[in-house]
Amino acid sequence: MAPPSTRRLGFSRKAHYGLFLGYVVAVAGILFALLLLVVAIFDPRGFAGLKGVALDITTPITSGGRSIVRFVGGIGDDFGNYFAAGSQNAELKERLKANRRKLIAAEAALLENRRLKSLLRLTESAPDRVAMARIVGSSFDSSRQLATMNVGTSNGVGVGQPVRAPEGLIGRVLETGRFASRVLLITDGSSNVPVQLVRDGTPAIATGRGDGTIDLKTLEVGRNPFRRGDILITSGVGGIYAPGIPVAIIAAVKGETAVARPLADPARIDFAIVESIYQPAATEPLGPEPPASREQAP
Repeated sequence: MAPPSTRRLGFSRKAHYGLFLGYVVAVAGILFALLLLVVAIFDPRGFAGLKGVALDITTPITSGGRSIVRFVGGIGDDFGNYFAAGSQNAELKERLKANRRKLIAAEAALLENRRLKSLLRLTESAPDRVAMARIVGSSFDSSRQLATMNVGTSNGVGVGQPVRAPEGLIGRVLETGRFASRVLLITDGSSNVPVQLVRDGTPAIATGRGDGTIDLKTLEVGRNPFRRGDILITSGVGGIYAPGIPVAIIAAVKGETAVARPLADPARIDFAIVESIYQPAATEPLGPEPPASREQAP
């Protein structure tokens, strides 16, 4: 025999009170719903006011729930970002290295373009150019200040010809081979170059010190016209070096002399120009020829 479909609650007062309270809540809900329906039909404005009140009451609750959801979601995102930080950092480091390599390559290309442009301008403005040379070696840090070029007598290079770069004077040809030549730098102890100050044209002699610097000695006794930062150019006196070639910048003043640093550093220069030996033209008229001696007749 099948059991009955309904069960009695027995004599438990708690169960009876719970069931009664459930009925009361259900009936109250139904009555409240009917009241809202009647208000919505017969008083739409009042119903709109009730909706506004309900909205005001539920908004803080909704906002709090949304904040809780965001907080929980943020915790999840933070955990995800924490575990993904290692791979992201590695990827960013690789990108930084690649960008750094590109930046270095771009700066090197820009520097090379600047050098080539300055060399091109110098080539166009040098009417006495003999050959374009590449400096393949230099002993800038030894006691003898020498450099080696990849041009020789087959290119028209001869002993004594000046060698310069866009930055300034390098030296003069000391020895020549058929396909190479050696240059005596202006910083060598046996190098002497007549120079003058750009500021006021004061003449001086630039003598190499053998340590990468130059000694300057003025031709005027008891006077030191040099100042730190002064630029020196060739004066053209005595030939060999054409006037107006940048030579050095004064780094220190000592008594009646000064120490200068060459503007052209062979250790940093790739190309140079070999020029013809400067021969200044005679600007003064020659004096009259001496009268020929006449033989006295016997």
